[in-house]
Amino acid sequence: MSVIGEERVRGAGGMFVEISADDQDTQPTEIESLCMNCYQNGITRLLLTKIPFFREIIISSFSCPHCHWNNTEIQSAGRIQEQGVSYTLKIKSKQDMNREVVKTDSATTRIPELDFEIPAFTQKGSLSTIEGLLNRAVAGLQQDQPVRRATDPDVAGKIEQFIQRLNKLKDVEEEFTLIIDDPSGNSFVENPFAPQKDQSLSVSFYKRSPEQNAALGIQDTDPMSEEKPGNDLETMRNEVLVFNTNCPECNAPASTNMKLVQIPHFKEVIIMATNCDSCGHRTNEVKSGGATEEMGTKITLHLTDVTDMSRDLLKSETCSVLIPELEFELGMAALGGKFTTLEGLLKDIKDLVVMKNPFICGDSSSTDTSEKLELFGKKIDKIMAGEMDVHIILDDPAGNSYLQNVYAPDDDPEMKTEKYTRTFEQNEELGLNDMKTEGYGETQN
Repeated sequence: MSVIGEERVRGAGGMFVEISADDQDTQPTEIESLCMNCYQNGITRLLLTKIPFFREIIISSFSCPHCHWNNTEIQSAGRIQEQGVSYTLKIKSKQDMNREVVKTDSATTRIPELDFEIPAFTQKGSLSTIEGLLNRAVAGLQQDQPVRRATDPDVAGKIEQFIQRLNKLKDVEEEFTLIIDDPSGNSFVENPFAPQKDQSLSVSFYKRSPEQNAALGIQDTDPMSEEKPGNDLETMRNEVLVFNTNCPECNAPASTNMKLVQIPHFKEVIIMATNCDSCGHRTNEVKSGGATEEMGTKITLHLTDVTDMSRDLLKSETCSVLIPELEFELGMAALGGKFTTLEGLLKDIKDLVVMKNPFICGDSSSTDTSEKLELFGKKIDKIMAGEMDVHIILDDPAGNSYLQNVYAPDDDPEMKTEKYTRTFEQNEELGLNDMKTEGYGETQN
């Protein structure tokens, strides 16, 4: 490894350095390696960098001075998310073809109307558009067509017909559905109506299967399941458990603290906090310490004073956040579980929708989208300053979310809590429809 490479790895910025056109000192790491074409020694250049609002990547370029063979690859170095993600997009017009898409190499792409599928790990990750994905699929099918026409004309003819059908989709003569399913959770599909909800796009998060974990190269283990002396419930209430992990920002080794906490007038929750000594990043996440409630909970708070910003708030992974006056809806699992204040939740929403939106920066940005999101951010600031009269709604089908009642044990005149029966679809998302809890294990005669 070169001296420059060592400085980049050990520098204060972490292993991955952001790409900058003004950075003239950015140099790749050079490694002598074997050429697989002529079996002489060549040079591999590695650049560990970070694409703004995307992921960390490793750019590798090999060149051989003997046979002049070259090869360039881009590999994802990003963190695998805790849940997989599936995007289902109804494409209805030519404008939808311009939606930008981040597709990782672990994502599966499907078009049900054509019974067409691009399996995971058959293509490298890309930042493209819907039209770009179709062009890439067409190029892949056309690659071996000359050989097929010579060896198997019938198959070549059928593939040519299929290519024509794919090309027709780009003209959007009829509606079709595009599904991107990524177990790593690192793929994205643009919502051009942000911060409003996109009626044509549905996003769902799911727990990976053991087979998917194996395909991603991770082990399906749970730190809570490891047997440790004195690791019973009472011990957990009185101590902070610590386990090793990686920082979600710079991927450096970090530690996560976990504690079981009793929230007054509510229930027990598990708080997990990660602190990175390398880049200073801090994050916290909350898991419910109890079972799924029999009924869902909907909490509506009318903000009447700036002091409401200091109310404690528990948002579970299954909770949606709505602000009707802004026509804003944040789906479940978008921010994960959080134990914070109302002001902290609003700041996180602003960061997610405005500051960390991957489609309003650089070449991906459009004037209309940037202006709408900037206006949305200003409205969030007004809400936090108590200058805007709005309602905050926490809708949790699992019933595991909480908003502090400052008048407890009396009723809060500005807050309404409703219990409701979950729909079949909500039970399906929570995995309750196939769960057998009564008579389990009984012997059938």
